[in-house]
Amino acid sequence: MSEPPPTVGRIVHYVSHGTPLRSDGSQAFSPACRAAVVTEVDAADPGRVGLAVLNPTGQFFHPLSNGGSVLVESGSQVPGSWHWPERA
Repeated sequence: MSEPPPTVGRIVHYVSHGTPLRSDGSQAFSPACRAAVVTEVDAADPGRVGLAVLNPTGQFFHPLSNGGSVLVESGSQVPGSWHWPERA
């Protein structure tokens, strides 16, 4: 069964970028999956959306005007991407 197209208001998962790399190559916080709400959908590319990302320490907005976020397959941990929540 294929996934539905994203629409404004739907809950998706966003993969955060994590913190910048340190000189030794480590990160204070590595990329992680976060809850997000679709705020806009690119009419020319429905896989590219604007998001309001919900982090433990606050919200982050990733609008289409700044590039948006692109769809990747669930389970892929591509920083800056989104995917549908995994099903149990």
